[in-house]
Amino acid sequence: IEASGVIPQISVIMGPCAGGAVYSPAMTDFIFMVRDTSYMFVTGPDVVKTVTNEVVTAEELGGASTHTKKSSVADGAFENDVEALAEVRRLVDFLPKSNREKPPVRPFFDDVDRVEPSLDTLIPDNPNMPYDMKELILKVADEGDFYEIQADHAGNIITGFIRLEGQTVGVVANQPMVLAGVLDIDSSKKAARFVRFCDCFEIPILTLVDVPGFLPGTSQEYNGVIKHGAKLLFAYGEATVPMVTVITRKAYGGAYDVMASKHLRADVNYAWPTAQIAVMGAKGAAEIIFRADLGDADKIAGHAAEYEDRFANPFIAAERGFVDEVIQPRSTRRRVARAFAMLRDKKREMPWKKHNNIPL
Repeated sequence: IEASGVIPQISVIMGPCAGGAVYSPAMTDFIFMVRDTSYMFVTGPDVVKTVTNEVVTAEELGGASTHTKKSSVADGAFENDVEALAEVRRLVDFLPKSNREKPPVRPFFDDVDRVEPSLDTLIPDNPNMPYDMKELILKVADEGDFYEIQADHAGNIITGFIRLEGQTVGVVANQPMVLAGVLDIDSSKKAARFVRFCDCFEIPILTLVDVPGFLPGTSQEYNGVIKHGAKLLFAYGEATVPMVTVITRKAYGGAYDVMASKHLRADVNYAWPTAQIAVMGAKGAAEIIFRADLGDADKIAGHAAEYEDRFANPFIAAERGFVDEVIQPRSTRRRVARAFAMLRDKKREMPWKKHNNIPL
């Protein structure tokens, strides 16, 4: 606990880990497991059977699959011990030795000014069609190298590390391929923890936004999406590291605010020409504003088209200063790298406090 935020801490579970022993790795920054040979649980299958009459195997109760997909206790799982150790070395290579040092700078052989014309056609014409946000991450990163964290949990948000000009950068990105990229309880917690880790160790944060909103529904509200969503808001709001944001397509409502918007003191906010920054989608907005015309589908369609023309573009936001510049998708790497270079000496002092009280 004393070392938390002072040095990066990584746990690798390479066999059984049960009872009180599971809380030791649980307090570290990253936990990795080995498939089929490692498991973690507070109470084992025999005790579970005695107390609750549930019959469950050790693998089902606390295996790598359970903890990387369902519980989010583990950040990744590997096929065997050798692969686990090799991948952990790869991760260590991205991280500083302590909070007193900057993350390591590695030699890079990738042109900073490299343009990617294929990004101009990444966004489909149909706004409801998904596309793979990982393609953008790989094309922005040095040598297309991306170390993903918690890949199997809450796939609607992507977290991980890349390098830009040889320097470590944390990436948080909505993934339109899963649940249309909405924010929900799981994705908020996953991203909030990652943002806080980056802030602990002076790792700049790149946020790629395509978010239609928070997932609606009773199960989300009953399970406290307000409090869990606030974790991500809080994590970005308290971060003092350089923050650059690129809005690729949808950025609606409260979810737009939460994803490192200008309102959360992000330093540089870019938008692609395809960005739509608004309170909500055109159809939903038209049905609320022009409720009197609800019976007439043609009228509603007309209102929606008008709303789309006026607001489904990034220029209103740019006019108001919430977006610094509308950039060409092909030049994203160059613009993002230049922004981080400009922010290298960023210093931000927070008011003195013993510690904050994040909405846990």
